[in-house]
Amino acid sequence: MNAHPAVTLDDLERDALTELVNLGVSRAAASLATMVGSEVLLAVPAVEIVSYERAAQLMGERDTGKLVAVHQSFDGDISGGALLIFPETNSLELVRAITGGELPLEDILALEQEALAETGNIVLNGCLATIANMLERTLKVSLPEIVYGSATEIFNNSGLSVLSVEDGVVLFLYINFSVRHRAIQGYIAMLMDIPSLVALRGLIGALILRASDDRNSNHAAH
Repeated sequence: MNAHPAVTLDDLERDALTELVNLGVSRAAASLATMVGSEVLLAVPAVEIVSYERAAQLMGERDTGKLVAVHQSFDGDISGGALLIFPETNSLELVRAITGGELPLEDILALEQEALAETGNIVLNGCLATIANMLERTLKVSLPEIVYGSATEIFNNSGLSVLSVEDGVVLFLYINFSVRHRAIQGYIAMLMDIPSLVALRGLIGALILRASDDRNSNHAAH
């Protein structure tokens, strides 16, 4: 399905959005690295305007097994959902890393939900706060919710399906990460509907203009 013609991103807007997401995720990765005590490696963010079904399919293609996700909704000038997603087999390793690896398995299992929710809250809030700050806006972020299942089940059960999906088109952002020296990998995904994409495009335009003005001011100062 083609993106709605009114909401396609030109190269400059796409580059600016990719850089914005990169900054947000880098901040989030730094927080995660502090929590687990290991470097977090990031891939380049992918930015897609796709059908709702294709977004679910893209998630399914990335991991075919059982997954665990921390989901948070965000609302403001732009609204949507953010997800921190791991293969379910990674989740205990993540909790073990966060708790220092000293706890017995039964204690790790007991702490799993709480630790995952706290991790998601720190990572996703860090990412969204950085993006909002760069756009000079504020976002209200919901409490974290833990969702288990396949990629499609997570996609449909995490509240993302209540987005007002006009023409069935969404903005889908995702970025892979892995933790060095640990069997932990996953990805961060964000989903926005068309009204939010239109608003986001305006905010990105203002961001590009501010950056251009700053460059011109610096150039004139020299």
